[in-house]
Amino acid sequence: MSNSSSITHFLLLPFADTRELQLCHFWLFLGISLAALMGNGLIITSTACDQHLHTPRYFFLLNLSLLDLCCISTTVPRFMANSLRDTRDISYTGCAAQLFFFLFFISADYFLLTIMSYDRYVAICKPLHYRALLGSRACVHMAAAAWGAGFLHALLHTANTFSLPLCGGNAVEQFFCVAPHILKLSCSHSYLREAGLLVLSCLLALGSFVFIVGSYVQIFRAVLRIPSEQGRHKAFSMCLPHLAVVSLFVSTGTFVYLKPPSFSCPSLDLVLSVLYSGVPPVVNPLIYSLRNQELKDAVRKQMTGCVSAAIHCLLSSAKGSQRRS
Repeated sequence: MSNSSSITHFLLLPFADTRELQLCHFWLFLGISLAALMGNGLIITSTACDQHLHTPRYFFLLNLSLLDLCCISTTVPRFMANSLRDTRDISYTGCAAQLFFFLFFISADYFLLTIMSYDRYVAICKPLHYRALLGSRACVHMAAAAWGAGFLHALLHTANTFSLPLCGGNAVEQFFCVAPHILKLSCSHSYLREAGLLVLSCLLALGSFVFIVGSYVQIFRAVLRIPSEQGRHKAFSMCLPHLAVVSLFVSTGTFVYLKPPSFSCPSLDLVLSVLYSGVPPVVNPLIYSLRNQELKDAVRKQMTGCVSAAIHCLLSSAKGSQRRS
């Protein structure tokens, strides 16, 4: 039997055994990665460059897009490389790093969504106190708290997971390294530390969820008291994108980690993991920009500027070539 000191690499679960399907999955995940990069990249550059979007709402959205990009970058590139090279290997250190960064970014993502619900609550229920409660310094502190809490959460889980002796082989039944599947390889019966961390994680997740639900209960009460239909429509359009993103995140994550054991099978786990880790970074930019005219205008302005700069660069290159000839 192997132990953690003798394990130098893990074997990740492939999506397919045939070479043709592996290449198809490579191109599929390449498309997903490019879509996430383009969507979140446009939101990041638009909110950073457009002065009209330098508000708490878009500051948090910029952080969310950055976290989404980081999250998908920890899992998909490795899977694409393995599909292209027809291998399943990931080093022991690489697996630990992947687990840490995935937990870091996904946890910070969830904490940031909780903060964004508070932003929506203050904007609709306490609009006169919005600038006082959500000044630039307060926003930076709240965003830093989300990143910091995600970092500590990931550090505790990763350190605990890889401190346990592993004697159940090195095959991880997932396409990236996740704590539950690595713990299945442990031969230690002292699960007290991990149980304590899981309880702490559940309490944090439940507390954040209750906070989000409570915020939206107050928001909907305030919105229904708005006399004009136009005012109610505007308020709902501010909240629905965030509510849709939270619902997608919570529903997929809950089903992945809390589904009944009878529902568990490798192929289903793979599909659910893609929905959980790969789909939100692609869908979130679409959800936030679909009914947000300010963001649409900023993205359109950014794209127009990029296209104009590219055309100008090409024309300048063409003129320079003509002069040299």
